[in-house]
Amino acid sequence: MEKRRPQIRNMFSRKGRRALLVVMLLGGIWFSYQWQRIAQMAEQAAPRHADVGMVLGAAVWGEGPSPGLRERLEQAVRLYQDGYVSTLLVTGGLGEGKTKTEAEVSRDYLVAHGIPAERILLENQSTSTYENLLYSQQVFDDYRMQHVLIISHDYHLARAMTMAESLGWNASAVGVHSDVLFGPYHRGREVLALTYWEVSRLVSLVARSMVLAANFVDIHEVANPLHDPRRLCLLNPVAV
Repeated sequence: MEKRRPQIRNMFSRKGRRALLVVMLLGGIWFSYQWQRIAQMAEQAAPRHADVGMVLGAAVWGEGPSPGLRERLEQAVRLYQDGYVSTLLVTGGLGEGKTKTEAEVSRDYLVAHGIPAERILLENQSTSTYENLLYSQQVFDDYRMQHVLIISHDYHLARAMTMAESLGWNASAVGVHSDVLFGPYHRGREVLALTYWEVSRLVSLVARSMVLAANFVDIHEVANPLHDPRRLCLLNPVAV
C-alpha cells in the first residue's frame, strides 16, 4: 500500500500537468484568435457616410479630455469636416470625483474646434462601452437615425462592433491609431474584455433558455414555444 501512494501521486501529477498544458494551449489559441480578430477589424474599418458619428467615451483628465479621448474627438472633427456625418454623438457619464461628464467634456472640445453645438448630441449616463451603445439607442430612436458610424481607437472596434451587432444596429466603424497609447497593452486588454463579453453573453443565453424551459414551455399550449414573441425575448443574450 505504501508503495502505491507515490505511484498514485505521480499519476495525478502527470495528469495535472497534462491538463494544465491543454488549458494553456487552448488559452493561447483563443488569445491568438481574438488578437487577429481585433487586427482584422482595425484593417477593415474605414470612413463611411452615416446619419451620425458616435464617439465612444474615454477618460477625462481634470476638466478636459485625456490624450486618448482627444484622439477620438479629433477623428470626429475630421469626419464632420469631410462630410461623412452631419451630426456627432458624444458618450460617457460622470467619473468618480469629476464635475463634468465625459460627454460634456467631449462636447466642449468639439465646440472649441469648430463643430456647431446644435450638431452635437449627448449620452451622459454610461460607464462602459456596452452602456455607451445601449443608452445611445434611445437618442437614435428619437432622431430616427438609421446608420451609425462608431468612432474609437482601432483596438476597440472589434468589441464595439460585436456589441452593436448584438443590438441589431446598422453600424460601421472607423478607427484611430493612437500615438499616445501603448497599443500592445490595450489590445491585450481588449482580448480579455472580448472574452468576458462572449462568456457573459453565453451564460445569459443559457440562463434564459433554462428559464424558458422551466417556466414557459408547455407542449400542450403551443406547438413551438419559440414562435411566441413573449418567450423569444427571453433568449436575448444582451437583455441583462
